[in-house]
Amino acid sequence: MKYKDLKIAIDGPASSGKSTIAKLLADEFQLVYVDTGAMYRTLTYLALKNNVEVNDEQSLADLLKETEITFKRDKNGQEVFANEENVTEAIRQNDVTNNVSVVSSFPKVREELVRRQQVISEQSGVVMDGRDIGTVVLPNADVKIFLVASVEERAERRYLENKEKGIESDFERLKQEIIDRDEYDTNRKVSPLKQAQDAVRLDTTSLSIPEVVKKSIEIINNKIK
Repeated sequence: MKYKDLKIAIDGPASSGKSTIAKLLADEFQLVYVDTGAMYRTLTYLALKNNVEVNDEQSLADLLKETEITFKRDKNGQEVFANEENVTEAIRQNDVTNNVSVVSSFPKVREELVRRQQVISEQSGVVMDGRDIGTVVLPNADVKIFLVASVEERAERRYLENKEKGIESDFERLKQEIIDRDEYDTNRKVSPLKQAQDAVRLDTTSLSIPEVVKKSIEIINNKIK
């Protein structure tokens, strides 16, 4: 198989390193990177911005119909746009983080965004990360990796990431939010967070980013050789 046709699914809980590793793998294999979490975050941000109730499934679905979500790579990374608005930084704020699990739990929202994600994957090779890529979005992906890390490690990563972006955070609160989100994502009725049977589990707790990338490349090469 040629690398340019690869479909790689990266799943795992919040702050397990999915986006960071997926971006680097996309660069390594020259594939399109699809940040599915950013798509759900974008809808959440727009709902909060436009006073749309985050528990109202139909209103969220209607808002999504009016919204084109696109990605653009530049020298600083990948930017996210909602129609013409650059929402790259806005969708990483705490209010979005604390509401995105609810928004992403609704069938109408997931059905539409999964459809869009699958359309992207049909056009080229991709590295796609999220909660249900290997189980729902790309069940036939060539390679599936399920990233995990301890709650302490993930809270520390989120704290440092927020600090770097100038977002004030309380470590203990972040830790509890991650625990709560794990519970919600794992037990939701639609597309719950779970490891696909054919996914390779990779614990990133004690690993540096280069080490995780190296192990991921080894997994990919072993799968497709």
